[in-house]
Amino acid sequence: MRTVEITYRYGVPSVVASARPLDAAAACTRLSEGNQAFASLMRASGGEGEAARCLVEVDSRDLGLELRGHEVPTQHPFAAVLGCSDARVPIELIFNEGPNDLFVVRVAGNGLGSDALGSLRYAIEHLRHSLRLIVVLGHGGCGAVSAAVDAFLEPAGYLPLTTNHALRAILDRQFIVVEQAARKLARTFGADVTRHDRYREVLIESSIATNAALTAYTVQQELLGHDRHTLRTVYAVYLLESRELWAPRTGTSEALGLAEPPANPAGFAELGEAIATSKRISALLAS
Repeated sequence: MRTVEITYRYGVPSVVASARPLDAAAACTRLSEGNQAFASLMRASGGEGEAARCLVEVDSRDLGLELRGHEVPTQHPFAAVLGCSDARVPIELIFNEGPNDLFVVRVAGNGLGSDALGSLRYAIEHLRHSLRLIVVLGHGGCGAVSAAVDAFLEPAGYLPLTTNHALRAILDRQFIVVEQAARKLARTFGADVTRHDRYREVLIESSIATNAALTAYTVQQELLGHDRHTLRTVYAVYLLESRELWAPRTGTSEALGLAEPPANPAGFAELGEAIATSKRISALLAS
């Protein structure tokens, strides 16, 4: 039996768990390295009688343990994360962070509806003293994206949703992304790629990455405005099987950790190529 022990230790106020990142680059590095530490911990889990251990130091004031009277902790996250509602993606845990470090917004398919957009706007306007980074986090095998892919591949399956307006709204946001991913796969591998046994899975994973990058780009355009140079937006896909972050980039085969979205719409053509030719997608098509 593999055993993993993750301990959150709350000390006295004089014990600072880790200094808050001073800028977006530092925040991005901390989250990427935190995820690598988490993924490594899972891989290192020992055999019978052994345990892989991780200790996360947390300032006790973040839970109000050292405050007096009616005082409450001050909210000071250094990153906001727009993630999916999927229960298999515990945001703070996979980034190796504790309470009050991340401002988390979760919605199926990590879509940018009015509620999610409003929540991120609140974070930017009211938590700007500590906020350094906005992360859009998709995850492998996303149910919302998978449902959109299935409706794309078999339109008749969409008909039962015509009266379910709430669910339909979630899927409708994904269709443009799915269509673009399908076109890129066809241009890269030829029209016969649709006959591959794992084409559905390939289209899902390509769409998930494209959706995360496009949402990050939209957040960047909608919310950051003149503050774009000091408050960055990045994206990644959390892979359930390896617990690592996957984010294809243009011009390099490197795909681990968080990455910035394209700077303009034209850049998505190059990103689509990077996703389609990535090791992850190539491995699926080779099997």
